[in-house]
Amino acid sequence: MTASTERIWLASYPPGMPHDIDPDRYPNINAVVDEACKVYRDRPAFTCMGKSQTFGELDAAATQLAGYLRGVLKLAQGDRVAIMMPNILQYPIAVFGILRAGLIAVNCNPLYTPRELEHQLKDSGAKAIIVVENCAATLTAVIGKTDVKHVITTQIGDLLGFPKSLLVNFVIKHKKKMVPAFDLPGAVAFKSALSMGSGAPFTRPEVKGSDLAFLQYTGGTTGVSKGAMLSHRNIVANMEQVDAWTGGLFEYGKDVMVQPLPLYHIFALSSGLTFSRKGMETILIPNPRDFDGFIDVLASRKWNALTGVNTLFAALLAHPRFASLDFSNVKLVLSGGMALQHAVADKWKKVTGKSVMEGYGLTETSPGACITPVHLPDKVEGIGLPIPSTVLSIRDDDENILPPGQPGEICIAGPQVMQGYWQRPDETAKVMAKDGAFKSGDIGVMDEKGFFKIVDRKKDMILVSGFNVYPNEIEDVVAMCPGVREVCAVASPDEKSGEVVRVVIVKGDPALTKEKVMEHCKANLTGYKLPKIIEFWDDLPKTNVGKILRRSVRDIPVKA
Repeated sequence: MTASTERIWLASYPPGMPHDIDPDRYPNINAVVDEACKVYRDRPAFTCMGKSQTFGELDAAATQLAGYLRGVLKLAQGDRVAIMMPNILQYPIAVFGILRAGLIAVNCNPLYTPRELEHQLKDSGAKAIIVVENCAATLTAVIGKTDVKHVITTQIGDLLGFPKSLLVNFVIKHKKKMVPAFDLPGAVAFKSALSMGSGAPFTRPEVKGSDLAFLQYTGGTTGVSKGAMLSHRNIVANMEQVDAWTGGLFEYGKDVMVQPLPLYHIFALSSGLTFSRKGMETILIPNPRDFDGFIDVLASRKWNALTGVNTLFAALLAHPRFASLDFSNVKLVLSGGMALQHAVADKWKKVTGKSVMEGYGLTETSPGACITPVHLPDKVEGIGLPIPSTVLSIRDDDENILPPGQPGEICIAGPQVMQGYWQRPDETAKVMAKDGAFKSGDIGVMDEKGFFKIVDRKKDMILVSGFNVYPNEIEDVVAMCPGVREVCAVASPDEKSGEVVRVVIVKGDPALTKEKVMEHCKANLTGYKLPKIIEFWDDLPKTNVGKILRRSVRDIPVKA
């Protein structure tokens, strides 16, 4: 690939924007965090439910946790530690403690069903897990089938301080949906782990940029969730890239970001790391679906940055109190995870006076690859320009690079591209081009000035509010429901979430009902994967060899 043909977008870069970054500026993520904790020691790092944690406190707690993991539990460098929590103050401590100990973090969705959690723990080979008690019953159901030997439990309000911690934990435990009972013998409380870790012998290990930092799980065309291997260098590179793209936008050590997206999602995880290095205070929203509480937070603070997905922005705009908020301090609103709808972007600008920048990336690219230019937020349709040190190309099925204006698969090359899929070289080979570029599965087009736009998807993936849902997984689950003979899962357009899961079933038992299918799905799939449309057909369209034609099913209108 030559610069003249593959980097024509550089002429459209904002003035002063570096074309490349140094992915080795920091040896690892720990060095970035260490620097921020030193420079901004007394500055709030994370705030949740009104309680703030300074960079100095975060630094101390992360070291204590690292001491516990290595000095008490005797985990070895490179061991995997799972995290299963919502956005609470314990989350950043867990991430930074695991990385500081030379271990690999495995982020788990706290809404996972036992089936989903079991696969991720077994596949990663996690030896320990830090879990919020609200999810501990799910862990109880599967821990005996995994390699997990050490459990650290925490309550939502553990770090909120007395008496708020007691109040929050009491309210959560005594809601109509009480915290399910769990049985995890030998589990250690989070605060006890920190206490034991503070006195444990611990020497920080040498961590190289090539060492893995995260196993970030994503789906695949096979339907099996795979762990994208993201190294310290991958993440540092993406932090440097986004930092360069937003250079000069923020005041170091002064600005505030609101983070409603879950930290177990790569978009929130990466943006949290990127902006924390600037000494930015991050306000964590544990439950963004509580829009009254979310609006209360936005109204109570002067904030400068907000990340979200299209559905979140649409829901905020629909809230009766949103338009009355003060947006005068807002410097950045960044959308990712799913396509930003024009109507939502236009209404956001009309109501707030601020533009929404759109980013594009994937779990496999740590995640950022393309972002709307800061100086042209309202003049670009699509996903913008490749960020520094990133080469995007449009290719045909034979990996030939196509000229501007011709649609093909978006391929991404850069220091943020993953090392591959954990213990799945065959799956890795399917998504890597011969020259090392990552084949995204998205069909896009580049114009004469180097701006990119997504026009379709090559894969059958379903994108629900920014979360990947893979048809094979849905079909595997539905097929296990008694009475199902054949099933096909496809995407169906939805104004609220972009797409929803639609399943079409051929009955093997005439008595099968939609209610029975949904009951089965709820026991095996987390909420965003649940089918919103269930249909019964007499037969499914197939190829001559009997393969179900998903695209044909998708193109047939929903039947009443």
